[in-house]
Amino acid sequence: MFRGLVITCCVLGSVSVAFSQDFPEVVRVERQPLIEATKRLVETLDFIGEPLSAEEKQALSAAFELETDREVTEAIQDVLDPHCLAGVHINAESRVKVSEGPCPKELMEHGWRSFLVKVHNEAGINPKLAIESPNALAVYERGRGARQRPKTDQDLIDRPEVERRFLDVSMYDSQPMRGRLSGLELEYRIAQLYSRDTGKREAQISFHVGQGTQDIGFRNSVPILFECQPAVEVTLGILDHDGSPTMAALVIRDRFGRVYPNPSKRLAPDFFFHEQVYRQDGETVRLPPGDYTVAISRGPEYEVERTSFTVSASPNQRVPFQLTRWIHPAKKGWISGDHHVHAAGCAHYDSPTEGVGPEDMMRHILGEDLNVGCVLSWGPCWYTQKEYFEGATHELSTEKYLMRYDVEVSGFPSSHAGHLCLLRLIEDDYPGTTLIEEWPSWTLPVLKWGKEQGGVVGYSHSGWGLALPDVGPNGQRLRSGANQQVQGSAVATLPDYEIPPFDGIGANEYIVTAAHGVCDFISAVDTPAIWELNIWYHTLNCGLRSRISGETDFPCIYGDRVGLGRIYVKQDGDGPVNFDTWIQGVKDGRSYCGDGLSHLMNFRVNDVAVGEPGTSGEISQLELKEAGLVTVQCEVAALLESEPSTTAQLIRQRRLDQKPYWHIERCRVGATRKVPVELIVNGQVAERVEIEADGEINDLKFETQLDQSSWVAVRILPSCHTNPVFVEVDGKPIRASRRSAEWCRDSVDVCWKSKSPMIRESERAEAEKAYDQAREYYSQVLSEAVTD
Repeated sequence: MFRGLVITCCVLGSVSVAFSQDFPEVVRVERQPLIEATKRLVETLDFIGEPLSAEEKQALSAAFELETDREVTEAIQDVLDPHCLAGVHINAESRVKVSEGPCPKELMEHGWRSFLVKVHNEAGINPKLAIESPNALAVYERGRGARQRPKTDQDLIDRPEVERRFLDVSMYDSQPMRGRLSGLELEYRIAQLYSRDTGKREAQISFHVGQGTQDIGFRNSVPILFECQPAVEVTLGILDHDGSPTMAALVIRDRFGRVYPNPSKRLAPDFFFHEQVYRQDGETVRLPPGDYTVAISRGPEYEVERTSFTVSASPNQRVPFQLTRWIHPAKKGWISGDHHVHAAGCAHYDSPTEGVGPEDMMRHILGEDLNVGCVLSWGPCWYTQKEYFEGATHELSTEKYLMRYDVEVSGFPSSHAGHLCLLRLIEDDYPGTTLIEEWPSWTLPVLKWGKEQGGVVGYSHSGWGLALPDVGPNGQRLRSGANQQVQGSAVATLPDYEIPPFDGIGANEYIVTAAHGVCDFISAVDTPAIWELNIWYHTLNCGLRSRISGETDFPCIYGDRVGLGRIYVKQDGDGPVNFDTWIQGVKDGRSYCGDGLSHLMNFRVNDVAVGEPGTSGEISQLELKEAGLVTVQCEVAALLESEPSTTAQLIRQRRLDQKPYWHIERCRVGATRKVPVELIVNGQVAERVEIEADGEINDLKFETQLDQSSWVAVRILPSCHTNPVFVEVDGKPIRASRRSAEWCRDSVDVCWKSKSPMIRESERAEAEKAYDQAREYYSQVLSEAVTD
């Protein structure tokens, strides 16, 4: 026969006892298991930093020595019951009923308080005990579907409801506590409550032991009025490497690893899906008294500083921090940027606001030392976010840090053929349209429109849809299928001659639009490097000159932080950052891209620097009268930990098509601190040297023989890649590879088969003509190429 279960909660600290009439009392429990469970409880309270008083511990020790089960049971309850927050009764049918306990109802702003849970387990069951509260629900909400107008189209959380949700709750089920109820008639558990607010707040607290165990008539829940004590306002002193005040990212944890401020209660400017918050020198964070650790950083060009500090109960506390750079490309004229970040959609919430605002995004751009951040409005929250578009840099921009709103064509009719980054736009609505659904259903007309207004345009997250089959143990290619039993490895060499399916949202239709000269760049760093680079290498081998750029696609592919994928563009002089100059550098390829943990600066071939006019005035073009040696120079730096950490080892063990796709740890040579720097000619490795990845800048010099017109680049794969310098020998165009031309020609056919069904019938004839022209171009290149 099942017996009923009763639970009671107790707050720790000094108490005055006032028991409610229905507060449960247990008469007799077998002493031995009750004593052992109580000892574990006392040990846990010591561990979590909220111990019983010495007098209470002494009283429990005395209780353990009493003679009868009844005496021990009563004495333990006499000590622990005065701390109880609520009592819960679970009857023989496992129905849960809750009553309020006698303890002081005190919480701490931005802090956790621990409460005991008394369990009178008449049923003898051993499930997990769960605590819930409607006041502990999320303070944000995402919409469903396309999310274009989520707050208009759906019933999402509003501001008044956000105010109600001030609480966070959890049960402490870790060692030395058991994870589940023991089944003993009486035991005490620990509940932990967090408050976002100060002052008086009422919360509805409920408990259950599984679905359907709540008692009828809402008796498993009790309203409790709390007094929430204020936290301490801690001022942060954040100085840059040169002593100037700055913005930085801080991950603050207590000794249990809990992150502050609590992510579940964050709204902008702090993002709930981050551990870090961004604070400027002199800004504050509110913390309860206690001991903390902090990791402070400012993007990949800085070392991560780790330190600890203590917050006392006294007001007006200040914690100083000094940042350390390991490299400063901007001082050498190399200006960092991420042209693909979002303020809405993906990880962002749609309510209480449709995404976040410019002031929130600017804080993150500054905190990651990103000189240029392009915030792209796209399908989700399009009609709200596009209101921030001005066709110019945002007014929050500074001399060294720029933010500009532009467009990603994603969630639009052409998205199936590849998402597009449209940068430096003057107008953000395609001609003749007022709705997303009215835009073109393939990418070439959109790219043309962007370029016609002076924009710089290209494809986002290029690798999606361009996956390559695995390599088997004997070098055979493994294509996915129901009968595929052989375990392969991700392809790791370039170029690769397998044709991908062209079935995704990356640089798929690039195979067509590049041949029409309307694509300025493809994006890299946020999808697998081999997939991105492979199509680019093949088109470069066919004489096309679209450049490569770095992006994060924040917070969609990477939600960790903005600027995980970056492009560094050369800007002459030490003056203010100029967006027009910078974006022209993206178009001209006066740049390199990567993870920011390695750098390839001032790359040149003979006297032609990447992205600069060559001898004939053509950008990035060196002209040779005849075949011969060229000299390649580059300033190279990279930073690895001196020994591979556990995290580093995990990264190195992952396949190349698993995150992080670009990372300097993937380049480490064995157990050394060296990384390989490779000279690339027409997609092939012409020379390879290793450098020490200690943060020092190395001046590298190569000499290589060019027997035909070629493109030349330098890479640290997969961490950093320059744009190419094009070398024309005897005035002939680059026709570097028959196999690449054949690959491109055949890829046009695969792409058409994949994309044409999703192109509107009214646009299909024009699209088919463009595809045919691209196919003809590659066929002509194939006939002109002289080497495989």
